[in-house]
Amino acid sequence: MLTVLFILIPLVAGLISFGLKGSGPKVLSIISALATLAVTVAAWCQFKTAPEALQFTASWIPQLGSSFSLGLDGMAVMLCLLTAISFPLIFITIFNKNYENANSFYGLMLLSQAGLMGVFTSYDALLFYVFWELALIPVYFLCSMWGGEKRIPVTFKFFVYTFAGSLLMLVGLIYIYTQTSDHSFSYSTFTSLALAPNEQAWLFWLFFIAFAIKMPVFPFHTWQPDTYEQSPTPVTMVLSGIMVKMGLFGVIRWVLPVLPLGADMWAEVAIVLSIIGIVYASCIAILQNDIKRMIAYSSIAHIGLMAAAIFVKNEQSLDGVMLQMFNHGINIIGLWMIVEVIESRLKVKTMSDLGGLASYAPKMSIFLVIISLANIALPLTNGFVGEFLMFSGLFQYNYWFMAIAGLGIILAAVYMLNMIQRVIFGEANPLTQTFTDLSTGEFVALSVVVLIIFVLGVHPQPMLDLVHNTTAALLK
Repeated sequence: MLTVLFILIPLVAGLISFGLKGSGPKVLSIISALATLAVTVAAWCQFKTAPEALQFTASWIPQLGSSFSLGLDGMAVMLCLLTAISFPLIFITIFNKNYENANSFYGLMLLSQAGLMGVFTSYDALLFYVFWELALIPVYFLCSMWGGEKRIPVTFKFFVYTFAGSLLMLVGLIYIYTQTSDHSFSYSTFTSLALAPNEQAWLFWLFFIAFAIKMPVFPFHTWQPDTYEQSPTPVTMVLSGIMVKMGLFGVIRWVLPVLPLGADMWAEVAIVLSIIGIVYASCIAILQNDIKRMIAYSSIAHIGLMAAAIFVKNEQSLDGVMLQMFNHGINIIGLWMIVEVIESRLKVKTMSDLGGLASYAPKMSIFLVIISLANIALPLTNGFVGEFLMFSGLFQYNYWFMAIAGLGIILAAVYMLNMIQRVIFGEANPLTQTFTDLSTGEFVALSVVVLIIFVLGVHPQPMLDLVHNTTAALLK
């Protein structure tokens, strides 16, 4: 029943939020997010002793062989925990900001959280698809209603990309469903189906393109920088911190076990595309003046490494990917929190207009340096262990792939340290001299991020233990 509450709490709170006024939606969103976090932590504790108790199945559409089947493995627990931690941090960071039609804004944010939780817990292919769309649809409205000046064409591009990917995935799901002996969408039926190699070869691309768009992987990435730049920063936090993990999760949960021959057949192509994305996005990030676009391209590079490591399919690489999905989410949301603080005070996001903030906001500057160093995987930060495992897995597969992907580490140091230099050091200007340091809520939210960075940087074993059985089951 705990697994159902992951979805039910934000879903009900989101629907109620549409009817509230004043500060009601803000307060309800924080209460809902904290309640979801408490339930998720309780489920994590129960998963260690009785994982079977977290499975839930109810009749849904029996005529189609689809059930409302939810469950948790180590990877799902970790991603649900990431989602449950992220939303309270987002809501606390923006608590002092007033949005037009706040009831709709917070309602859509909570509905998106419900969809994300459903994606990570679904053990029925049709249910997975429904939650996939439920997570994305609120984001369309959030971007188009509260985004920047170019929000309409950018949101349309985002819609076309994601809708096309969703249709490809739906075609693949329906085809596999027709090949099952009992006409069922259940996960166990899909994974036990032995499709012919030629079928898996073309089915792989239906699923991979859908998931590659969501991650995104080169060359399916062009919607992402524009969308991150034009979206409200809280929505960008959800997109880059959590939603991109839907694509990685989809490959691990549905492609590798359902289409193993197809994944083997096209592994090198997928790895090459991912590595191209690492180098390409890192080089573009160095050239950016807009801080939001710089972080957007940074995210493409980091996700590219994770996508490449998935298709290596050895123990180190998969453990590293699952650990890094959590760590990247925490780090990138921390960076977006800093962007939200700067943008809400100064109304600018170009680095050339900033500078000298260390003198006026020392607390924020310290947080920015720590989170930026975690984003380039400095030892003793949370990003180090996951990247080390992924590079170790890549080296075992092909040391040339590892060497080229390793350029991403050097380039990441260039663009992140350049960003630090331009934003918080140097000479202040009349605009930045008006900057005020963090509020209590912003300080608390960023403190949580930095605490996680150091705890998992020094002692990542609990997270590795959580996901290792999932890795072992996939490899077997």
